[in-house]
Amino acid sequence: MQINRLFEIIYILLNKETVTSKELAERFEVSARTIYRDIDILSAAGIPIYTEKGRNGGISLLHDFVLNKTVLTQEERNDILSSLKAVSAVGADRTDTALKKLGAMFGGGADSWLEIDFSSWADYKKTAETFEIIKSVIINKQVIEFEYFSGSGERTKREAEPLKLCFKGGSWYLYAFCRFRNDFRFFKLTRIINVKIKEEIFSRSVPRKIFKEKNSFNDEFIRLKMRISKKLAYRVYDEFDEYYADKDGSFIAYIMCPKDQWLYYYISTFGKDCEVLEPKEVRSGYKSEIEKILKIYKQE
Repeated sequence: MQINRLFEIIYILLNKETVTSKELAERFEVSARTIYRDIDILSAAGIPIYTEKGRNGGISLLHDFVLNKTVLTQEERNDILSSLKAVSAVGADRTDTALKKLGAMFGGGADSWLEIDFSSWADYKKTAETFEIIKSVIINKQVIEFEYFSGSGERTKREAEPLKLCFKGGSWYLYAFCRFRNDFRFFKLTRIINVKIKEEIFSRSVPRKIFKEKNSFNDEFIRLKMRISKKLAYRVYDEFDEYYADKDGSFIAYIMCPKDQWLYYYISTFGKDCEVLEPKEVRSGYKSEIEKILKIYKQE
């Protein structure tokens, strides 16, 4: 209790120029004598705290004092503030208070180099609401029901034990034990609708690390070889680790992709400025997809 009180006394003094011993005694429900003992302990620990008598007197800290004598190094304090800044970017408003408090105690400005926004350019409210609900049930270990749209367009009703929220490849996912599939699954947050919280509590432990060296989303991956126009050089630099420039200025690029329907969607985002070279089955499969699309427009 005393350690907590000492910590809070410092925070109060950081936000107020002067506080009387009576105010502190009433706040912590202790005697004024106890407060003065606390002041002596803080002073002995190297905190520049002092008292002044008189009408406008009280307990104060030196004006330019920040908590730079804690057990945390400057690098550790910066990491804490930056982490809180990142958490607040997902719409967790309650972290703002902690960010302001720790910013004041650590001297402020340590997070000014960083600004994060995980939201898309579109309306993010729906995903933010889903995020808050799922965060709550993960913490409370509550079973949930929801409807889910898979990458193949299938709409199913799921019952799951939510374990962890994950951010990968520019999107948020729920990692959960799906009772419908009787296995662990990733669910993209934007495809989850009609979430219902059940009264049932589960006991399944949360894994410390989900993303492994290979991949957790799909066990089957293929190495895609593509020729990409120099017009889309920016995408090559953004998305590919392995590539080289051809004689005509185009790029030969390689990427590992999950072998599912998403693959054709990804290729289509390059439009006419991309040609699939390998594997042959993907090249022919994508050609079939294009022919299906052409049939739709030939009907006009």
